[in-house]
Amino acid sequence: MEQILACIRTARRGTRQALAGGLLAVSLSLAPVHAASLADELAGQAPAADAGVIALAVQALACERDAGTLARPATLSLIDYSRPSTQPRLWVFDLERKRLLFEERVAHGRNSGDNLAARFSNAPGSLMSSLGAFVTADTYVGHNGYSLRLHGLEPGFNDKAYERAIVIHGAPYVSDELIRSQGRLGRSFGCPAVRTAVARRLIDTIRDGSFVFAYYPDQAWLQRSPLLGGCAGAKLAAGAMQDARPSGTQMAPAAAP
Repeated sequence: MEQILACIRTARRGTRQALAGGLLAVSLSLAPVHAASLADELAGQAPAADAGVIALAVQALACERDAGTLARPATLSLIDYSRPSTQPRLWVFDLERKRLLFEERVAHGRNSGDNLAARFSNAPGSLMSSLGAFVTADTYVGHNGYSLRLHGLEPGFNDKAYERAIVIHGAPYVSDELIRSQGRLGRSFGCPAVRTAVARRLIDTIRDGSFVFAYYPDQAWLQRSPLLGGCAGAKLAAGAMQDARPSGTQMAPAAAP
């Protein structure tokens, strides 16, 4: 884990190529070789994203597949909350074609910070964003319009996302105008909100069983996540999540590889 954190810090200093090589080398012992190849291909599609964070997302995805909690997700959505809200920090990748579908700004929770998010929570009423891996569920039309439900996959970090109504939705406060007037995006109650103009298309692209990964260099999460220190804890976490999930919200069983 220390090697992984060191690699990410290297990327922040602008040596993205060095990071990709170092972190992916570490990841080879934690996930199948094809995961490293996938991370490399996705990083090539999104040069503005950190290669090391993409590698972490792909590693987490490989662990979830191994744990049997995901079928064949069509997309991987990466949110990098270490970036300011004024910058694009949401990338959606087509996993079959290995190409970038969306690169967007995304809002964070109002109690997570101003332009920069720095605080995260799993607690109802916290009005903070949550970190870690999620799987997308169904859609509905509610107070914020067309919205996409999320199931958090990491106990203690985001497993209350469904209970908290942490959903992807469009919001008028995700706009260039607001950035010009106040120097940041508006903030949500914890939801990863996107531009209203792109919300429906993005939601329909990633709904029903796709993988979402929300990153920030939070030490507690990086050290305790069952998906980042190897896959040993992923199956235990998956079992706990399935037992705790409300009736009628079970995820589909995994398909054969």
